[in-house]
Amino acid sequence: MADITVSLPDGSARTLAAGATAADLAADIGAGLARDAIAAVVDGEERDLVVGLPEGATVEIVTPGSDRGLETLRHSTAHVLAQAVLGLWPGSTFAIGPPIENGFYYDFELPDGATFGPEDLEAIDARMREIIAADQEFERVEATVAEALELFAGHAYKCEIIERVASGEADGELVDEADAGGAVSYYRNGDDFLDLCRGPHVPSTGRLGHFALQKVAGAYWRGDERRPMLQRIYGTAWSTAKELKVHLHRLAEAEKRDHRRLAAELDLVSWPEALGPGLAVWHPRGALVRKFIEDYSRSRHEAGGYDFVFSPHIAKSVLWETSGHLDFYADGMYPPMEMDGAAYYPKPMNCPFHVTVFESGQRSYRDLPKRYFELGAVYRYELSGAVHGLLRSRGFTQDDAHIFCTREQVPDELASLLDFTLSVLKAFGFEDFQAKLSTRPAEKSVGEDELWELATEGLRAALGTAGLDFVVEEGGGAFYGPKIDVDVTDAIGRPWQLSTIQLDFNLPERFELEYVGADGGRHRPVMIHRALMGSIERFFGVLLEHYAGAFPAWLAPEQVRVLPVADEHQAYAEQVEARLAAGGFRATVDPADEPLGKRVRSGKTAKVPHVLVVGDDDVANGTVGDNARGAEAPERDLPLEEFVDRLAATVAERR
Repeated sequence: MADITVSLPDGSARTLAAGATAADLAADIGAGLARDAIAAVVDGEERDLVVGLPEGATVEIVTPGSDRGLETLRHSTAHVLAQAVLGLWPGSTFAIGPPIENGFYYDFELPDGATFGPEDLEAIDARMREIIAADQEFERVEATVAEALELFAGHAYKCEIIERVASGEADGELVDEADAGGAVSYYRNGDDFLDLCRGPHVPSTGRLGHFALQKVAGAYWRGDERRPMLQRIYGTAWSTAKELKVHLHRLAEAEKRDHRRLAAELDLVSWPEALGPGLAVWHPRGALVRKFIEDYSRSRHEAGGYDFVFSPHIAKSVLWETSGHLDFYADGMYPPMEMDGAAYYPKPMNCPFHVTVFESGQRSYRDLPKRYFELGAVYRYELSGAVHGLLRSRGFTQDDAHIFCTREQVPDELASLLDFTLSVLKAFGFEDFQAKLSTRPAEKSVGEDELWELATEGLRAALGTAGLDFVVEEGGGAFYGPKIDVDVTDAIGRPWQLSTIQLDFNLPERFELEYVGADGGRHRPVMIHRALMGSIERFFGVLLEHYAGAFPAWLAPEQVRVLPVADEHQAYAEQVEARLAAGGFRATVDPADEPLGKRVRSGKTAKVPHVLVVGDDDVANGTVGDNARGAEAPERDLPLEEFVDRLAATVAERR
């Protein structure tokens, strides 16, 4: 047989013997690559290393450290997890086990309603390591639907997947478990373990091992509350022990920073059961921080040329019918209240209200752009399993802005909006930003081609002017316009999606908005949605985790705590507190009712930026001892006025 020639991603070519596999190609390139290779991409499709290569194919060898490689490692580790569980619990069954960001999971149903306990994860981990040590080969097998149904007859969830494949209904995460089009593939490893799967997998289980099982959670089959509740085991897997260690350290740090725990410890926010899932009450200390966030936002918007508006919490169904929300967002809305012969809905969005402000009078091109801003409370029915503290709530306050402008104003307005957004985020301590530009979807959209082009290029230019790194998600925009999403990176390297600038060619049409142009004719304005913080609640939660509860002095609910060493220093401590209050600072006195060391520790636990200790020398000399948060040692004999000046500078500069 004739040799074959294949192309590599860099454009070079390799000639191999007929019947050569991707593993042979890796060996031909180099011994190091042959050792590292775990899978291949052949003409854009992921394949196992043992698959033969066709003439003229373009082939990429996948290694563990790449994104594709990590996905393959995690998927293969999920299979080993399933193999371990089914071996340890005879009579159990399994559903799906895909790779996910930073890890994998698998869903199980144990016999007789049994559940996994914490000690079970240790046993599963140990069994998985035995399977990995055995270096079992992953073998891909093709089967007909009938054959697959027979093979997996004892596993109802797998049979359901196979039947969906046969009917052509397989979609979403389920399609990853089998091949569409009637053919079904499964993998065999060990003596008798089979798992329905499209693949690819690493060549053998010995290529795995840098993993950790993390937790057990409940998960409805196919995410449907009407279907059985399964037990989901989550894990993480990496290409090296070092990467695993770094990730686990980051997770531990994230757990320490969990905003729900910090909110309770610092007496900021709580979620009483009597309110229902996703609804919070703000305690005085948390409400104070929230006030500072909102006050700063208001001051910036006022200086930025925005008009403040307010809107009610509910509206008649006709508003939501006109806006289209009842057509495409009804599942996310709370049910209506029937009164006065009409149906009233709690608002999930502020935008239709701002539209009604714009249309309340005749507008001229001279009036544009119109920038409306509102801290507007909205209510969205999130599934109880999706609710997550302040980060995903059912009731929250959006820092919502809507801009109405002419087509000609779009590029400058977008550049100004992005600059404004970044400057506000920087004031709260964020410096590392990433952005995503989402363009026109291919299947369905509204608006003229020229307008889409103008808006998309305006967003692209704004990103370029701001100097932001960004990726383009081709076709990822909403049907009504392109958008920019801005992520911030927190103190431990996690990205958080906060800000969105979204063009809207739909609502102006639905509400038939108009302005009078310079030509005397009537024209349709362009509408821009802008959520800077996303929501006040979510932004607060992100800040709380970013700073681990140690808010900078300008945001801290308590900036200074004054500790008299003994009762005879109480009067001077109160004088210090009064001086700080006169300077506009938030200070308290913790009297000498308990040992000084305990009170100092209490101040640090409360994450107060400055714990001042005052004793005999301080009373005599008008000084303080500053136990500054994060300092290696206290600063003694600091003149009170010098401390006040330093604090004033820190607060003014928002350091």
